[in-house]
Amino acid sequence: MNRTLRGHMLALFTVIVWGTTFIVSKVLLRTFDPVEIILFRFSLGYLALWIAAPRAMPLHSPKHELFFAAAGLFGITLYFMGESLALKHTLAANVAVIIAMVPFFTALVNRVLFRDERLTPRFFAGFAVAMAGVAVITFGGVTRLALNPVGDLLAVLAALMWAFYSASLKKLGEDYPVLESTRRMFFYGLLFLVPVVLLTQPEFHFQALKQTSHWAGFLYLGLLPSALCYVTWNTAQRDIGTTSTSNYIYLDPVVTVAASVLLLKEPITPWSAVGTVLALLGLVISQNRRK
Repeated sequence: MNRTLRGHMLALFTVIVWGTTFIVSKVLLRTFDPVEIILFRFSLGYLALWIAAPRAMPLHSPKHELFFAAAGLFGITLYFMGESLALKHTLAANVAVIIAMVPFFTALVNRVLFRDERLTPRFFAGFAVAMAGVAVITFGGVTRLALNPVGDLLAVLAALMWAFYSASLKKLGEDYPVLESTRRMFFYGLLFLVPVVLLTQPEFHFQALKQTSHWAGFLYLGLLPSALCYVTWNTAQRDIGTTSTSNYIYLDPVVTVAASVLLLKEPITPWSAVGTVLALLGLVISQNRRK
């Protein structure tokens, strides 16, 4: 398969799976603490990656250890803690729109750090159209908007953390097998999560894991959106670049709406239909082939 085509297919697959995590997390958050969910989810993902690739991975350079640590810190610990805390302080709609700005932050960070991905007018046009679609999906029909500075700022920081995660991956290049390198990032993500657990001291609900819906939810989050999708996302980034890959995040709210319609039997509204078209159009516009 053509490498570029593979990259786009993997990015699309990853975003489709990630778009369903909101529904599963929504069920688990009724019982479990956000820190608890992150810890269980990525522990299962780490275990799955060890089973899939139990080989040790030697480093080509000692400084690469810092980039693996940075990827785990930014892409797992800080991103998910920022997103979870943002949801506690502001509306989920606000968080959804701000997180959808990840492609913009990723492009800016890569431009500043590497100066090899030129930001074209087409990229900004695609960003504007896609964000309009995300806003229509999220706020369509809402008569009153609410700004919550603390929560909204945390969401912005979470989106920025993902941009630095992408930059860390780019700094590592393609010198390492994707399974083993993703496993190493998970290790650091869990390691940096330990101080958070000690500081917040969440109440662990082990008894609740007896319910089928709970352990099935954790298995789903750990194996698919975490272990598998971080591998497919990292592979896509190698194939088509960080900016082109991150543009697919524009589709995240679209997938969530579609999953809600199919799984939760929620009705599709004219607002969500219009927003979906705009988000898809923005993605197509922004996927400008570099010379």
